[in-house]
Amino acid sequence: MRSLDIGATGMMAQQLNVDVISNNIANMTTSGYKRQRAAFQDLIYQNLDRPGTTSSDAGTTVPSGIQIGLGVKTGAVYRTNGQGAITITENDLDVAISGRGYFQVQMPDGSIAYTRDGTFQVNENGEIVTTQGYIIDPGMTIPSDAVDVNINAQGLVQIKIQSQTTVTDIGQIELADFINPAGLEAIGGNLFRETTASGSPTTATPGTDQLGTLQQGAIETSNVDVVSEITSLITAQRAYEMNSNVISTSDEMLQTLTQLR
Repeated sequence: MRSLDIGATGMMAQQLNVDVISNNIANMTTSGYKRQRAAFQDLIYQNLDRPGTTSSDAGTTVPSGIQIGLGVKTGAVYRTNGQGAITITENDLDVAISGRGYFQVQMPDGSIAYTRDGTFQVNENGEIVTTQGYIIDPGMTIPSDAVDVNINAQGLVQIKIQSQTTVTDIGQIELADFINPAGLEAIGGNLFRETTASGSPTTATPGTDQLGTLQQGAIETSNVDVVSEITSLITAQRAYEMNSNVISTSDEMLQTLTQLR
């Protein structure tokens, strides 16, 4: 009885769907988080009577045939890269991206990772780093006697030294962009890694080449819509229940067969 296996595939698919939705809800307050969606595909079909086959010696053909589907599978779990809301923090080293682009981060192994989380701090050497202590790329250092830090919309970082009247440029923040941001591999810690699917990054100054601009003293929040996620969760739960009912009905039919005399 195919319905047993079909119902099982439906339950497994909805279980994964709930996993994805629950991860979205768990990260509803994660800076720069992009919500995920599960996409499903139907499985292969069993042809009992293939469409287009000849049905008589006169050359008539079967218009639709008999095809029995064998269930559902997960096709992809992808990210929706819509803009998250900008929250003002009034912290000089918090930087939000308004538009496309990712900050570049130097990993301990020398590779470059990418993030939308602009919660930056200063380490013991005065270098601007992420909350995990990874240096942003290009790297820049804030002197210990700096009394003010300014980051403009184009990513130019300027400081004011105590007892000086002029500001000093210490670096330029550059953003990276990808032809397919959904193809980036999440490695945790709000970080992503380049993959073959994402394509190679292109870097430029914020506000150029269709990249977004920066806003100092602010953070981009998660783009998770709680109402939408709860609605999707209820839908997934009902779909799971209906697939379990398919299995229960199939079991009752098999019991009927075993009771025949």
